[in-house]
Amino acid sequence: QIRALRRQAGRLFEVRIAPRSGPESRLQRCPLVVFCPPVHPRVKLGRDTTNRANLKRNHDIVSFRLLDPMPLSSLASRHKGNSMKAIIRKQKTRTWTALPAALAFLIAGTGCGASSKDQEPSAPPPPAAEPAGADTAEPAPEPLKEAVAPAPTEDAYGEHDGKPVKLYTLTNTNGLVLKATNYGAIITELHVPDAKGNLGDIVQGFGSLDEYVKSSPYFGATIGRLANRIKDAKFELEGKKYKLAANDGPNHLHGGKKGWDKVVWSAEAKTTESGPQLVFTYTSPDGEEGYPGTVEATVVYTLTNQNELKVEMSATTDKTTLVNMAHHTYWNLGGHDSGTIKDHELTLMADSYTPAPGLVPNGEVKGVKGTPFDFTTPKLIGKDLVAAGGKPIGFDHNWIVNGDAHTLRPVAKLKHPGTGRVMELSADQPGIQFYSGNFLDGKLKGKGGVVYPQYSGLCLESQKIPNSINVPAWREEVILKPGAKYEHTMVHKFTAE
Repeated sequence: QIRALRRQAGRLFEVRIAPRSGPESRLQRCPLVVFCPPVHPRVKLGRDTTNRANLKRNHDIVSFRLLDPMPLSSLASRHKGNSMKAIIRKQKTRTWTALPAALAFLIAGTGCGASSKDQEPSAPPPPAAEPAGADTAEPAPEPLKEAVAPAPTEDAYGEHDGKPVKLYTLTNTNGLVLKATNYGAIITELHVPDAKGNLGDIVQGFGSLDEYVKSSPYFGATIGRLANRIKDAKFELEGKKYKLAANDGPNHLHGGKKGWDKVVWSAEAKTTESGPQLVFTYTSPDGEEGYPGTVEATVVYTLTNQNELKVEMSATTDKTTLVNMAHHTYWNLGGHDSGTIKDHELTLMADSYTPAPGLVPNGEVKGVKGTPFDFTTPKLIGKDLVAAGGKPIGFDHNWIVNGDAHTLRPVAKLKHPGTGRVMELSADQPGIQFYSGNFLDGKLKGKGGVVYPQYSGLCLESQKIPNSINVPAWREEVILKPGAKYEHTMVHKFTAE
């Protein structure tokens, strides 16, 4: 309910306030402007249908009603010299708590926002004379309506494999905008505010379907059936050996040559209490990319009204198989076209990582203390980028997240000091892959023709540990059997500092 009042920023209300010790005849009225953020959030609106409020100390708000939906810039000239001079008086021996999200912020030059001396006249202004027979009863207070997010929209985006491809747009009540397509369940845009309130698109991607189909380093995609790498593109399951496509040197990467990032998903757009939502579903047939079993996969994107991107992935199978889904957005909190991510501050809630010879973990676990992989406190990504080594140089490693491996918990915090944008990630998987965009080489042109150089975007992929199926201590994590359900949740919380 306090959020509902916040969303009335720039609107004029008339508030009737009565001292608790005084009679109804001492009611006073004062127009005021609601602004945000609230100055005194402890005062909460009542829960009844009239949305009455209580100051909890010395005054009661009897009612309030909307007077003028005009923006602040137009209010002063319209209301100057009218009832704006009405004043809320302090009691002589006690102080009163200010109105939530408004607190006596009155239009300049009217007297309502003057000093405390000005706020204590010897007597309140006399009421205007009422015409004979006039109805002097106060109008019923108008309910304060909760802001509602716009309904999701969809637009034609092309065709792939003979199936229509759509582009969906979600907008939450705070104006954040997410765009996603049912090709690969890809997020193509995400606009969030900086510290000054300016929206910016913070995900890398392309401006057309053709560009995603032609060549994409998994921009914004849903990865499956198995994310990350399988050493030598082979594994054994229930006594049977499987050989997969070697699409990353000798290894298997991100589900194969045509993983779930390259197929057309079914999609449904919804409006929920939490915010607008997209539900993607895909049936992966038995034998697709060499994997056994028919898998029913679901991905849900919710752009919550608390400025979160919630990603929920799930899957079931009719035969024992492998599943390890991941979300592969390339983030740049400065804006997708702002340059490199070396100036971002990263914190990882992980005291250990899995060394990866040839980019594939082999079962070894090491502590991060004293190494370039220590992000247990905020650190600029560029500081130890070269020291991380690799070909190409940079981070492309899995960290083991502290805490219960299957409980939603804090995983990472990313901040761009230049804009103040902050992203906090929580997830319920054992690992997090931090990739610093090492393979971007400046050859790809993204949205608006922007060239994406090396290190211009980063990925934070919560996941099972890569190559788990070939490491005895980890293999059970990625095995999915009939009757069981794979579930994976990520919550990206956006703020500004």
